Amino acid sequence: MASLLRLEVNGQERELAVPGAHASVLDLLASLDQHPKTVAVEVNRELVPRARFGDTSLHDGDRVEIVRFVQGGRAADRV
Repeated sequence: MASLLRLEVNGQERELAVPGAHASVLDLLASLDQHPKTVAVEVNRELVPRARFGDTSLHDGDRVEIVRFVQGGRAADRV
């Protein structure tokens, strides 16, 4: 039976269905359809190294910030 984990993600309240005992940053990213290599994640104001996404547990009330990397610029700036 799944339980709900209540998080604040980028300033918005979200609920994450947790099938087991806990959820990880990687689980959250999967639920948001975000690829781990394209984001930086902070949990409770601490940067989480990408290598630790899978073993960093989330808990009720955690504040998560997810920043996506974007590529862009003017055409004249491109080589």
